[in-house]
Amino acid sequence: MDVRDYYEILGVPRKATSAEIKKAFRKLARENHPDKKPGDKAAERRFKDVNEANAVLSDSDKRTKYDKFGKDWEAYERAAKAGAGAGQSAGGATGDPFGPGGPFARYAGSAGAGGGNVHYEFRTGDSGAGGAGFSDFFETLFGSGVRAAGARSGGGERAASARLAPAEAIAEITLEEAFHGASRIVEVSDRRLEVAIPRGVNTASRIRLTGKGPGGRDLVVITKVKPHAVFTRRGVDLEREVAVTLKEALLGGEVSVRTLKGRVLLTLPAGTQAGRSFRLTGQGMPRLKGEGSGDLYVRVRVVLPSKLSEHATAAAVEFLDLADQPDPRT
Repeated sequence: MDVRDYYEILGVPRKATSAEIKKAFRKLARENHPDKKPGDKAAERRFKDVNEANAVLSDSDKRTKYDKFGKDWEAYERAAKAGAGAGQSAGGATGDPFGPGGPFARYAGSAGAGGGNVHYEFRTGDSGAGGAGFSDFFETLFGSGVRAAGARSGGGERAASARLAPAEAIAEITLEEAFHGASRIVEVSDRRLEVAIPRGVNTASRIRLTGKGPGGRDLVVITKVKPHAVFTRRGVDLEREVAVTLKEALLGGEVSVRTLKGRVLLTLPAGTQAGRSFRLTGQGMPRLKGEGSGDLYVRVRVVLPSKLSEHATAAAVEFLDLADQPDPRT
C-alpha cells in the first residue's frame, strides 16, 4: 500500500485504545466491504488499507515497533534477526546490529503523524564476522540473489543453504472472496496471523510471508477456493447457466444475469436454442498477475410451461402447425 499513516487510515488518534481501534476497523470494513460495493475500485483499495492498518495496530508488539520506526518497522525486525544470527561480534556489546559497535549504523527519523522513516547506512567489515554478518543481513533484508558491493559471496551462500523450508498453512475462501480479495486469520503454532488474500487467487495459489513462520521461518499460505453453487471456474473464465422462458427464447428479449460484479442485461436474439452460450467479456475472474479479467460464459436453459389450459393448448397446436418445424432428428 502507499506510504500512509495507519492511524490516519483508521481515523483514530495515536493514543487510541485497542477497543477504539477494533471499533474503527469494524465500522470501516463494513462500509468498504467489496460485497457491499461491488465493482467500486476505491472501496476495494480502502478495504485493503483498513485491513493492513488493523493487522499492525491490533497487535501490541507490531504497534510498538510501528510507533517507533514507522513504515520500516518490518525491515528493522528482519534486520535485527539477521544481526542476532551473526552473533556478538556482528552486533557489538548489545547484540543489536544497528547499535553502538554493530556493523550497521542506525539513523531513525520521527515516526509521527506522517508515518516516519527509518534510514540505514550499511558498512561492511574489513574481514571476519563483520563482513559475513553484513552479507547475511543484506540477503535477509532484500532477498537472496541481491548482494551489496564489497560483501563476500561465501556468507550469503552459507545463509542461503542453511535457510529452513517454509511452514505452510491453508486458507479456505469463497469464490466471491477470491474475486474481491479478502483477509483471513491463520493459526501457526501458537500464533494467529491475519493474511491479506489478493484478488484473483485460485486453489493452490501460494502467498509467501517472510519471517512469519515458527522460529522466524517463512510462512506460505496456500489458498483453497470452495465450489460455488452458481459459477464454475475455468482459470480466469467463469461459466454459469441461466433459465429463460419459452417466450424469451422464441421471441428474444433482455434477461437479467447475476455476475460477481453485479447484475447485467443479456440480450437474447429471437430463436435462441437451449444450450447456446453467450460470452460476457470482462465479467470473469481478475487476473492474479497483470491487468484485466477473464470472461463469463452464460449457457441458456429453456424452461417450458408445465401446465396449459385447454385454450392455451389449442393455441399452441395452432401455432406449432403454422411454425411447420422440420424434424430435428433427421
